[in-house]
Amino acid sequence: MVGSDFMEEIEVVRNSELKAGYSTLGIVREKAFESIGRYVIVSKTIIASGAVSDWHHHGKRHLYGFLESGRMRLEYGAKGASAVDVGRGDFFHIPPRLVHRDVNPDKEQRVVVVNILVGRGDPVINVKTPEQD
Repeated sequence: MVGSDFMEEIEVVRNSELKAGYSTLGIVREKAFESIGRYVIVSKTIIASGAVSDWHHHGKRHLYGFLESGRMRLEYGAKGASAVDVGRGDFFHIPPRLVHRDVNPDKEQRVVVVNILVGRGDPVINVKTPEQD
């Protein structure tokens, strides 16, 4: 197919070429790809050892992730009482508007996640509590 949305070559973004992503306090996001209209955003998330992010959600977007290194706990639900543990090599999905925070329980190793955000609207919405939209 011919058109501005279709490339005729493979594109590579080197680690040194990543751009600042849409972040939350406690998380560093580095963007590799962002489609026209920001419908798809591919980024790397880094969570320092022992860090806990602020509460946030991804608006109307689905977040699909792959844990490249470390281990992570995602806290969510009423008063943050629910949680799921994600290990190296695991994939995960966070549905739209689900308020959560990212926790790195390891005091010695950072967490590295590859994220794919799909949908429209703001990619990150930071909130004060798990009950807030």
